[in-house]
Amino acid sequence: MQKLVLIRHGESFWNKENRFTGWEDVDLSEEGCQQAHRAGQLLRKHGFTFDIGFTSVLKRSIKTMHFVLEELDQLWIPVQKSWRLNERFYGALQGLNKDEITAKYGEEQVHKWRRDPHEHPPAITTDDPRFPGHYLRYNDLTYRELPLTENLSETMTRALPFWHEVIVPAMRQNQKVIIAAHGNSLRALVQYIDNLRDEEVSQLDIPTAQPWVYELDDRLDKIRHYYLD
Repeated sequence: MQKLVLIRHGESFWNKENRFTGWEDVDLSEEGCQQAHRAGQLLRKHGFTFDIGFTSVLKRSIKTMHFVLEELDQLWIPVQKSWRLNERFYGALQGLNKDEITAKYGEEQVHKWRRDPHEHPPAITTDDPRFPGHYLRYNDLTYRELPLTENLSETMTRALPFWHEVIVPAMRQNQKVIIAAHGNSLRALVQYIDNLRDEEVSQLDIPTAQPWVYELDDRLDKIRHYYLD
């Protein structure tokens, strides 16, 4: 049996302010840092150690991984970063307050934007300062890979190549893996691993900094999953 640990980053400043965050590189709040440390302490209490970690290229994910590994005294293990594990790109919603958007467009529409796997939030244009093409960290991406908006299905489409080509081979070498990412990139992986229907994944909520453990058989098929508490 093999164990895989998924963890959503700790609370960010924009989580605290109830804003859509997406690819905006927002830092952890003080509470978010403490959450990440507590997650590491919990993993240590349950005897977890890791051989390799994977994060997005956004600091809230990277710092969460750092604080977790610090608590495990494993800062020395390799950590690979990929834009494919970034949060879903929320387009023109990024930076806006969720309550204000709900008041303007209605709860049903906002719920679709947030949870419907095939619903696109309003798109930005390439001259918008939020367009990822303006940032050095995305210089290697093709024009087609730079989103203007993104639904959950598209988040899964860009996350799965990294899963199949990088993460799965590490697990097949019996490496113990931890992934620190985001609510929607993790939701996409969970939908794939658990073979969830769209209706099921739309109801899936992933809390901040709560380790989610998969127990997998020799074929990397799920035996069970659970939150550490």
